Amino acid sequence: MDERDEPVEYRQKRYQPPEGATELLLIRHGASAPARPGAPFPLVDGQGDPELAPEGRGQADRVAERLASTALDALYVTPLRRTAQTAAPLARKLGLEPRVEPALREVHLGEWEGGLFRKKVADNDPVAQRMVAEERWDVIPGAEGDEAFAARVREGLGRVAAAHPGGRVAVFTHGGVIGQALAAATGSRPFAFLTPDNGSISVLVWMNGLSSIRGFNDVSHLDWSAPAPLS
Repeated sequence: MDERDEPVEYRQKRYQPPEGATELLLIRHGASAPARPGAPFPLVDGQGDPELAPEGRGQADRVAERLASTALDALYVTPLRRTAQTAAPLARKLGLEPRVEPALREVHLGEWEGGLFRKKVADNDPVAQRMVAEERWDVIPGAEGDEAFAARVREGLGRVAAAHPGGRVAVFTHGGVIGQALAAATGSRPFAFLTPDNGSISVLVWMNGLSSIRGFNDVSHLDWSAPAPLS
């Protein structure tokens, strides 16, 4: 048969980001220190700033091992130290200095900052119940407005993406920020993607203000990620 008579075939291929798109690896910080009555977390610009718990440092090490061979153009953290502490092992391995993006700090919890949020949720406080039912952070007294939070997350991610067109960056951030970013990408309910696990990796592909999800809550690098045997 003449080669010109060969049938034309269109095979399926592995996904490749569009040219000029930025791949954003959204990494939730490792587990932070527990909240204790009478010992509120120190505050940074009015937001609780606990350090990593020992298990959180272990999670940071696992993240570094997972991404050590990944080509990354930059690392980003927020002004809250739990993200910088989580990024530190990977930064050392790659020889990269993390950059700070203030807009990707956690949602401001108003009167429930400093660790009180955890107690209110654990106590099933009526306002916490309303927060979950209405999927709004700003039912908490003094908390950041939901629209303002969504806008700053969008602006922060857009700023990071614009600095690295066609690249891949690791963004060490917070559960609320990741949930907001993924909800915006899909047009889902506001809390549909709450809460990614500590040390998890989610992936967004961002281009011209539009984003698509390529991964959510990947924990395959964490010690407990293997499924329990069926009994």
